[in-house]
Amino acid sequence: METLEVTRSSGIVTVTMNRPHRKNAANGTMWQELLATFREVADSTEDRVMVLTGAGGEFCSGADLTDGGARSAGKHALASMRTISEICLTLQRMPQPTIAKVRGVAVGAGCNMALVCDLVVASENARFSEIFARRGLSLDFGGSWVLPRRIGLHRAKELAFFGEIIGADEAERIGLVNRVLTDAELDAFVDDWAKKLAAGPPIALAQTKRMLNNAMNVTLEEALDDEGAAQSVNFSTKDTIEAMTAFAEKRDPKFIGR
Repeated sequence: METLEVTRSSGIVTVTMNRPHRKNAANGTMWQELLATFREVADSTEDRVMVLTGAGGEFCSGADLTDGGARSAGKHALASMRTISEICLTLQRMPQPTIAKVRGVAVGAGCNMALVCDLVVASENARFSEIFARRGLSLDFGGSWVLPRRIGLHRAKELAFFGEIIGADEAERIGLVNRVLTDAELDAFVDDWAKKLAAGPPIALAQTKRMLNNAMNVTLEEALDDEGAAQSVNFSTKDTIEAMTAFAEKRDPKFIGR
């Protein structure tokens, strides 16, 4: 592909945004390649976990405004934004766990792309910003949905209204990210998390992810019904039998996703 590097190893797929000369700003080609890649991963039974990151020491500086931002040639802005929305939904609905590995800038749509991932692990040099207001724009790529869920409504409004850049330590303090590590520690830490997730039970993890994503939209009764249905599915799989057997035999289970 022109703007992404995709590598696979032992159930871990790593998607690297690769426009370092533009701090990995997303042009029209990258948006289309992200959508195609996310769809491919979501449909795969071999990919157990996805790591999303950027090349050249930066995560993503948002939409490339010199390339028209989210707009595509000949399309109304609203039609072009539907593509952005589809990318966001595909990433959020992906059954596999996703980890954003963030170095450098994650601003605008790039910030929200990281936040839509299930887990965010940042280098101490990472910087985050909902920069939209400074560009005369409102939030996009799911920012209006994911921000208040991660950090609460009032902090979300503060980040969105002022568009200020915050460092990794502040992002960790307010709950925007899961972990902050030194740059030298980042790769090994994310690799360890990815390997643990890749070794986990795919069906059970996918159902847990779906229920947690829906948590704020359902009542407790509905959540309990969902949990009961999910456990019924789990008990019908070979993976749950394997987990019980491995526990009895005092060994690590080997999950196959069936």
